[in-house]
Amino acid sequence: MEDKLLRKLFLGFMQIHILYHAMEEPIFGAWMLGELRRHGYMISPGTLYPILHSMEKDGLLRMEERNVDGKIRKYYTATEKGEEVLVEGREKAYELFKEIID
Repeated sequence: MEDKLLRKLFLGFMQIHILYHAMEEPIFGAWMLGELRRHGYMISPGTLYPILHSMEKDGLLRMEERNVDGKIRKYYTATEKGEEVLVEGREKAYELFKEIID
């Protein structure tokens, strides 16, 4: 399957993954990039950061700038809307998982 098609298919999974961690605690891009790679999503910062910005624009994430060792780092947390989307996404993912495993 073409790489571009796989990226489209996995975009929703990546967004659910991002929301999950952003609900647990504030996340930042470099950490999230490593976390996604650890789960097999081989994406670049040039792919991740537009996803984070889009999720912020859609009201799923809230961004806060923090000074870390003299550098500004953007931290993202899930909004109430993001948490609602995560709950629904989990339900749909679980339903799909049960269907495709059997």
